[in-house]
Amino acid sequence: MTTREEPPTAPFALVDQHCHGVARSPLTTRQFTAYLTESDSPAAPGTTFFDTQLGFALRRWCPPLLGLPAHCPPADYLARRAELGTAETLRLLLGATGITDFLVDTGLSDGLTTPEETAAAAGGRAHEIARLETLAERTADTAGTCRAFLRELPGAVREAARTAVGFKSVVAYRHGLDFDPARPAPEEVRRAADGWLATRKPGDRLRDPVLLRHLLWTAADTALPLQLHTGFGDSDLRLHRSDPLLLTDFVRAVAPTGCPLVLLHTYPYHRGAAYLAHAFPHVYTDVGLTLTHVGARAGAVLAETLELAPFGKLMFSTDAYGLPELYVTATRLYTHALTRLLDDWVREGAWTAGDGRRVTEMISARTARRLYRLDPATG
Repeated sequence: MTTREEPPTAPFALVDQHCHGVARSPLTTRQFTAYLTESDSPAAPGTTFFDTQLGFALRRWCPPLLGLPAHCPPADYLARRAELGTAETLRLLLGATGITDFLVDTGLSDGLTTPEETAAAAGGRAHEIARLETLAERTADTAGTCRAFLRELPGAVREAARTAVGFKSVVAYRHGLDFDPARPAPEEVRRAADGWLATRKPGDRLRDPVLLRHLLWTAADTALPLQLHTGFGDSDLRLHRSDPLLLTDFVRAVAPTGCPLVLLHTYPYHRGAAYLAHAFPHVYTDVGLTLTHVGARAGAVLAETLELAPFGKLMFSTDAYGLPELYVTATRLYTHALTRLLDDWVREGAWTAGDGRRVTEMISARTARRLYRLDPATG
């Protein structure tokens, strides 16, 4: 069976509203396949992570961009990748995505391309999403005392807000989304900081729930968009505590600040995330990471999200990390799934072709450009 030829790039412009850098150095087979899973363990004996929906999607969409037939054996693909080299592979793959703007979470950076390097490979523009927990940890590394930490942390957040287009929090990993939604009192924050810094070593992660809440509220006061990891992720996560519906009281509490909340990933809670976007004007959602991992089922998950999410509240992202291939698979799966869905709805008479084009532009780029003020006219 052969796969019909697809357009070399997405048929419409894309703004990737949440992504990461990719590996700068050549990768071994084991290192490459580790990026195909959220697990931190090896594949089961006798298998590889190519035997997943993501692995099959990668083999469908990426080999033709490197001059190989679709669905070629993984060994052939990896050999071709090594032959071309890291830089040329990056250029060929990212250049085929159709992404014009990359909103890069800089909380993960070791051995990865910078936002500017990532965007340059695609001929696009780079924008920073500042990770709150990383800001706090860096501040703690240099502050020395509790008083200095509490004095410097708000300044670090404000300074980041000068250049970043939004913030990101991984409170779902560090504590869970079932945190107290109220803004912590100053004395509560001081006691928590005192206790954390008393035992902390440089490089230790922030996990104190009071300080995590303090960070969220400090970021909310800037009124920049605040991205929140929800739904599935790596094995460091407790999935039942990452359901976005746990954020409902925080969503209500933070509304007066004017801070938009962006729910990332969301699977398998994407319908709950769609409800929150439906019910609250300052809540947005995406299915980045999700579509990549569900592969051939991307259309089903996207359709379920579109059941309730207002069309101007859903945004495209890849959550690509480590491999440029993840940018390709995410963009191809998204454009393929959305185009097929809308074609079906237009054919059935549920939508007009004009409405389909308008909604496609909103989800793919327009909403993100407005929300993150990516163009001078929106600033």
